[in-house]
Amino acid sequence: MKFHYIDVNQWDRKPYFEHYLNHVRCTYSMTANVDITRLLASLKSGGVKLYPAVIHMIATVVNRHREFRTCFDAEGRLGYWDEMTPSFTIFHQENQSFSTVWTPFCEEFDAFYRRYLADMEMYGEVMQFAAKANEPPNCFPVSCIPWVSFTGFNLNVYGDGTYLLPIFTIGKYVLQNDRVQLPLSVQLHHAVCDGYHAGVLFQELQQCADRCEAWL
Repeated sequence: MKFHYIDVNQWDRKPYFEHYLNHVRCTYSMTANVDITRLLASLKSGGVKLYPAVIHMIATVVNRHREFRTCFDAEGRLGYWDEMTPSFTIFHQENQSFSTVWTPFCEEFDAFYRRYLADMEMYGEVMQFAAKANEPPNCFPVSCIPWVSFTGFNLNVYGDGTYLLPIFTIGKYVLQNDRVQLPLSVQLHHAVCDGYHAGVLFQELQQCADRCEAWL
């Protein structure tokens, strides 16, 4: 992984970045349904789990666009990672707690899925906040609330308001008019992502779901 620094003075997004970071510090959330009818059928026929497939879809789209990989490094310097890895939550029914696990991204789903299953085998029963230690700095968060098919989800991140990476929350899928709909929420920082970028994100996620036979 490599972190590429951004020279703000040479950046065409400079006025937008400075406005939404320094003058009107602003994040926003967007929730939309992803039609997973075809995806779910393909996964069930192959005995593949849905959660890692959706995580892989999200990571694939995140890695296509620099806007979703832009952040500050540990020294507070602005830049973007050449590749992002998902850090996701797992639930422990025994005590109703959750843990975080990260699995290195791989564009090939079969390789990513094997890594996911290996991580679940090793860390799935570790009941602590960070079940898998040494999370790398190029991670972005994904969580799941599989008990609620929400129509909106707003995540409030307090602090200095400079967390620029996208934060994803997956809901419970439901059957609507013979189509399986999966609610997905993403929180974005307006300094690096506009409504257009959110639209691209959901459009490409839907394309991944519709063309699942090509990558499963």
